Amino acid sequence: MPDGAQRDAWILMASRGVRSFAFSCLNVIFAIYLSQLGYSTVTIGLVISTAYVSSAVLTVVWGFLSDRYGRRKILMLLAGLTIVSNAIYLFFSQLAFIFLAVIVTNIGAGGTGGGGQGGGPFNPVEQALLAEKCSPENRNRIFSINSFVGSILGSLGALASGLPQYLQENWGWQPILSYKPLFAMTILLSLGLIFAYSKITEHHVPRQREKTTISKKSGLFVTKLSLLGMVDNLGAGMIGPFVAYWFYLRFGVELKALGFMFFVSYLLAALSFLLAPVIARRIGVVRTMVFSHGIASLIYLVLPLAPTFFIGAVMIALRSFVAYMDSPLRGSFVMGIVKPEERGSAAGITNLSRYVPMAVSPSISAYVMQAFSLSIPMVIGGSLQLIHDVAFYFIFRDVRPPEEQLKGLTVEGIKS
Repeated sequence: MPDGAQRDAWILMASRGVRSFAFSCLNVIFAIYLSQLGYSTVTIGLVISTAYVSSAVLTVVWGFLSDRYGRRKILMLLAGLTIVSNAIYLFFSQLAFIFLAVIVTNIGAGGTGGGGQGGGPFNPVEQALLAEKCSPENRNRIFSINSFVGSILGSLGALASGLPQYLQENWGWQPILSYKPLFAMTILLSLGLIFAYSKITEHHVPRQREKTTISKKSGLFVTKLSLLGMVDNLGAGMIGPFVAYWFYLRFGVELKALGFMFFVSYLLAALSFLLAPVIARRIGVVRTMVFSHGIASLIYLVLPLAPTFFIGAVMIALRSFVAYMDSPLRGSFVMGIVKPEERGSAAGITNLSRYVPMAVSPSISAYVMQAFSLSIPMVIGGSLQLIHDVAFYFIFRDVRPPEEQLKGLTVEGIKS
């Protein structure tokens, strides 16, 4: 990797870490903060669903625009929009303004923490730009380090989510006011991100205006991956945005305890990111993704049986160790299969498959939690994710990214 590319890769990874710190903190407290404002579980679900509808649209838009106008510029714009969104949270608490904030950049709503938070519309742009800085041989490793950095900083952000409780207990702050410093902190960190992104060198070759679609081969691959992703994330949306809220309602735990649970979970996820490329070199990317994610799906199925907060927290921590091993590999897998000039668009489309179902499932989950049972969404979500894992293996088991082809593994193509 050339020196300039190496420097840019480290800037991108450090920026991912900064975002993850802020977003992880907000995602732990967001549903609880809305509850403190007096909003019902169903309303909270609608807010989160709205955030995912926005992200479904914006993720694709930013992916295509980054291919056309440059990824560095789009990342700077997204950091600017993050400032706007958090300024809204900082100064307003009315429902209309909260909807506006989640529409702008999806700050604080949803997410499960794979590689730390801070993905959303940033993801396709960041992945495409980071892939530019990698060779096929080291792409899995670089993407795994990127997720590792995000998860480590995300774990610290989870600890910081206990700040509102600290301010209330030790400084006598009012409950609502005690959450505001977290939004102010995110504004300051986003200003730093704009500066960091401005230092990245991008040798951007704009996609030709008349070429509006990706190639047929890449399109087939992306379509199949996206359809499977919709099943996976329909299940994820039933659970992920409400994990902290579920523990809060089920066991009555405090913010500090939740923050520590996510701190440990993100640390274990970080360790799994380092193991992911090692395991992938031995058994292949697809098998690594399927086996790790399948175990995680099974844990969600049995989580409602946890009799105490401690046992449930241990299960979440163990799940984090296996659940997010596929996150860097999946991004690297897509970047390796599609053409370089299609990477932003491909990442945008595959990320769309994440946000479309998640625009629906949080509202359904919130209604079921409020009207029937807190735990039914866990069972439904885990089952859907397990179905995805089995189907993913049978469809993509013979697909090999370039680094596996270099090792002499044959490519039998994409199953039709």
